[in-house]
Amino acid sequence: MIQLITEPYYGDFSKTLVAMHQLRYRVFKSRMDWDIQTSGDMEIDDFDALHPTYLTQVADNGQVQGSVRLLPTLGPTMLRETFSVLLERNPAPSTSLVWESSRFAIDVAADAPKGDHGITRAAYELFAGMVEFGLSRQLTDIVTVTDVRMERILRRAGWPLRRIGKPSPIGNTLAVAGYLEISRETLAGLRKAGGLWTPVLWAPVVSAAA
Repeated sequence: MIQLITEPYYGDFSKTLVAMHQLRYRVFKSRMDWDIQTSGDMEIDDFDALHPTYLTQVADNGQVQGSVRLLPTLGPTMLRETFSVLLERNPAPSTSLVWESSRFAIDVAADAPKGDHGITRAAYELFAGMVEFGLSRQLTDIVTVTDVRMERILRRAGWPLRRIGKPSPIGNTLAVAGYLEISRETLAGLRKAGGLWTPVLWAPVVSAAA
């Protein structure tokens, strides 16, 4: 299941968000050794203060296994503020039709269920959740900065990155920026490859006043 957590519900999902930040620490600090901001055993940066939308991939036992952060490109984004070198003089997107994803993280056991091409089902769920979110907001694309390893995974999954510019070394990572298409065709392909037969995205519903 993919939980969609927006700013009004941060308090309701505080434990989930703590687990998400701990997941990000394990992936980006402990495993990948990125030079990033941390607080204890959690990875938190300035963009988390902008009230982003989070998607968290939650296992049947309630464990947070994956997450991604989403921000509208009409405001500050990592691509514009931090990784502008990857734009190669192209303008950063600034439109209601495109949101930015960042901090995509998956941490599952080696024997976790997999879909096509050896990609974990948790990753496919998170990909599908991103597309479902995009369709619900009538987006055309998600823009992202990722490393070339993740770019290859996206291509194998059937969600290829349309590069903005050439890869460039940033810290210990060969990074690249690009667009990911939001469409029903993309969603159908990801669902098929991941063995997903129903929508994955779950959001809290506000009860109507009595």
